[in-house]
Amino acid sequence: MGKQKKTRKYVTMKRMLSLRGQRLKEKDRLKPKKKKKKDPSALKEREAPQHPSCLFFQYNTQLGPPYHILVDTNFINFSIKAKLDLVQSMMDWLYAKCVPFITDCVMAEIEKSGQKYRVALRIAKDPRFERLPCTHKGTYAVDCLVQRVTQHKCYTVATVDRDLKQRIRKIPGVPIMYISNHRYNTERLPDDYVAPRF
Repeated sequence: MGKQKKTRKYVTMKRMLSLRGQRLKEKDRLKPKKKKKKDPSALKEREAPQHPSCLFFQYNTQLGPPYHILVDTNFINFSIKAKLDLVQSMMDWLYAKCVPFITDCVMAEIEKSGQKYRVALRIAKDPRFERLPCTHKGTYAVDCLVQRVTQHKCYTVATVDRDLKQRIRKIPGVPIMYISNHRYNTERLPDDYVAPRF
């Protein structure tokens, strides 16, 4: 095999010709950047997420009776398996009136599940449940719930899904309701709330 001829790489050639170099004509040269003088009276901008004004010392003032609870698909299914009446068990746990809300995306998810979840569908169509219309495209319930909770901090999210819990924990001031030991529990309720003892 013969020796290959080495060619100069484009990058090295480019490095040799600087846009500020003396060999270029005056019109082709890069103009030196002018530094802007900083105005001391101007406001300094930072990229920091703004927390809503309802969160005062991380306590959400919009949470209070009657509690608005966003229900997820798997929460209804696990409530049926644990033989819990949704509305009554919520009221027993929180000692206040609870209004369960169900979005169009969650309803569509239950309807897509088929015959296996027909009991969950009948519970979701209960008149005690308030329907929330969705304006976005697609029927992915997890994104829908996270988006709604980010916009409006007045909801408690009822879910058993680990991924959804992780996403909601990153949003300040949103409590999570879940099922453990055949009863409902909550994460991150206000400090002055006292859980019932059975």
